[in-house]
Amino acid sequence: MTRMGIEAVYRTPRTSQRHPAHTVYPYLLRQLEITRPNQVWAADITYIPMRRGFVYLFAVLDWASRRVLAWRLFNTLTTDFCLEAVQEALTRYGTPEVFNTDQGCQFTSQEFTGLLKQYHITISRDGTGCWRDNVLVERLWRSVKYEEVYLHAYETVSAAQQGLARYRTFYNQARPHRALDGHTPDGVYFDNRPALPTAV
Repeated sequence: MTRMGIEAVYRTPRTSQRHPAHTVYPYLLRQLEITRPNQVWAADITYIPMRRGFVYLFAVLDWASRRVLAWRLFNTLTTDFCLEAVQEALTRYGTPEVFNTDQGCQFTSQEFTGLLKQYHITISRDGTGCWRDNVLVERLWRSVKYEEVYLHAYETVSAAQQGLARYRTFYNQARPHRALDGHTPDGVYFDNRPALPTAV
C-alpha cells in the first residue's frame, strides 16, 4: 500500500489549527537552559481514541521535572477546558516564567493569552509544524497512549477519565524517568520547586 500510495480515507482529529488573525509569538526555548521547576511550563492537546469515536486530552507539563500539573478530558475542541486546566495549575503550583504551546487557535486566542498575561507569564510558541519544539509533551502523549490508552478500549468518557486519572497518578508518583536520573516527576518537582508565596 505504501509503494502504491494507497491509504485509508477516514476522518482524523486535527488538534492544532492556527487562527490567521491571532498574534504570532516567537519560540523562546531553543537556547534556554531549563534547570528548575516552574521555569517553563508546556501544554498541548491530543486525541484519545475510544471504542467509538474519540475525546480530547489537554495537559499542562512542568518542563524541568516532566510533572503533569493539570489536565482535562473533553469531547470538543474548545478553549474553555484548556483554561480550566491552566487556572488549576496556576492556583495549585504558582506561576511559571515561560509558557510554551503550539500555534493552535485554543492557545493563540485572546482568552488564553489574556490569562497568561494577567499573571505576567512570558508566552512562547512552537514553530509551524515543529513538533520537536514541544518534544516533552509529545513524549508524554506517547507514554499515555502506549502504556494506558491502547491497552484499554474505553467504552465511555467516564471509563476514559478513570483510566487516565489512574495513569496520571502512576506517571507522576511512580514512573521513573531516565532523563531525571531514575527519579519520578513528583520527586524532582517537589524537591526543587521554589516556595510559593504565602497569602497575606
